[in-house]
Amino acid sequence: MATGLLALLDDVAAISKLAAASLDDVVAGAAKAGAKAAGIVIDDAAVTPRYVVGLSPARELPIIWAIARGSFRNKLLILLPAALALAAFAPWAITPLLMAGGLYLAFEGTEKLLEALGLVSHHGPEEDLAGDPALLERTKVAQAIRTDLILSAEIMAIALSTVPEARFWTQAAVLLVVGVGITVVVYGAVALLVKADDAGVALAARGGPSAPLGRGLVHAMPAVMKALSVIGTAAMIWVGGGILLHGLAEYGLAGPEHLLAGWGAALGGGLLGWVVMAAGSGVLGLLAGGVATALVLGWKAWRRPALAAGGVHR
Repeated sequence: MATGLLALLDDVAAISKLAAASLDDVVAGAAKAGAKAAGIVIDDAAVTPRYVVGLSPARELPIIWAIARGSFRNKLLILLPAALALAAFAPWAITPLLMAGGLYLAFEGTEKLLEALGLVSHHGPEEDLAGDPALLERTKVAQAIRTDLILSAEIMAIALSTVPEARFWTQAAVLLVVGVGITVVVYGAVALLVKADDAGVALAARGGPSAPLGRGLVHAMPAVMKALSVIGTAAMIWVGGGILLHGLAEYGLAGPEHLLAGWGAALGGGLLGWVVMAAGSGVLGLLAGGVATALVLGWKAWRRPALAAGGVHR
């Protein structure tokens, strides 16, 4: 009897150790994935506030919540099963898909940069739907969720790439933790950002010691939002370029990545090494994004007269 009880206790201890090790694997994998996806997370947080610009302040939080729900669906119902299926049946496809997403990010960032410089024009839903706020809101939410799908796909693919040899359930748990955690952090931060000016107005109206803080928030938020837009554009370019750089290395073209790593090491590594790698990734992102933008604009220019002529070249 005592021997059987001791054996049972040994089994329980072994199971507990296995469970603890698995939990450690999940936490370590999620932390590593979050760190590697930091650039895309910054991009996501910086891009989202623009979807509430021009809409009623009373609708800001409902819109952000609608986008957050779409982001949860993207990550947990679409991308998590797709990522696990890829890992199980087509692991060779992960790097090409990552590179395709990186090219898309570089294209989006470069296009936004060219728009800011006045070199290309952008015609968005604001011009067509200004007279229908409800339809404009639905259109912006749909656009935000589509953009989130691309960014979330990159985040989930990066998360999967951090645990390529892990067991199925460990991979699933890492993707779940990363998907939920990043969504909560991103959209919580976005909600705080877009309502910061309202909080500043309330503090200023209350008077007393908090009034200067409130006025400071009101005056600072336009600059903060503009800075976020710049950071988001830069993040798209260098994150996209970085993904392409790592992908090229996976396919045997490791020279550019090794060169940048060598320059960074020569400067002492650390922050300077990261700056060198980010700058090099940004240059590659601009080159790739510039080519993609030129191709897209050329395609649109070719299609426009064809469509106007009644379907020639369709």
